Amino acid sequence: MPNSILVADDHSAIRIGVKQICANEFPGMRFGEAVNYAEVFQQLKNEQWDILILDIDLPGRNGLDILKQIKADKIRTPVLMFSFHSEEQIAVRALKLGAAGYLSKDAADLELVKAVRRVIDGKKYVSPALSEKLLDLLDDTSDKEPHELLSDREYQTLLLIASGKTVSEIADSLCLSKPTVSTYRARILEKMRMKNNAELTTYAITQKLV
Repeated sequence: MPNSILVADDHSAIRIGVKQICANEFPGMRFGEAVNYAEVFQQLKNEQWDILILDIDLPGRNGLDILKQIKADKIRTPVLMFSFHSEEQIAVRALKLGAAGYLSKDAADLELVKAVRRVIDGKKYVSPALSEKLLDLLDDTSDKEPHELLSDREYQTLLLIASGKTVSEIADSLCLSKPTVSTYRARILEKMRMKNNAELTTYAITQKLV
């Protein structure tokens, strides 16, 4: 049974919900909270945690950036990614970066408990539905979808564009300069062979990325 869980999410309702579900299942559990990149690493530095439940959409440097840094720093705390984004798209990237599991925020309470138990036991976790999707991806010998050609940062920028964010808002969210965001946008348009944000947004919605 895990003794400590660090919950990293910038929405208080999500943190409270995760803590309540886990507290009911694991009596005596110790919890920690973080709302951004800096707080996550402050908590990892100051305390030992059995598992980190990490949202992909933290402000500034996001969950994928955090995964990269955890791997670079050789931190052994297993990470369960937690996101509203399309499972198969984020999960593949997260698992490649060292995540121990991926769980949709739409999943039932029991699925969260199951995921926590599995990751704590040193195993990988993906939902049954996601397992089927990942197998389909492995069986697919066709060319990659356009968004699969994007880097992690470009992919995150695509999601924010498709969510209706302006260049200034994306820059603030990712802690980047506006020219840098504009450069990412130009690369995305070039790689995906599209002309404007409207086409990117339509594509993202059609692909169920947002």
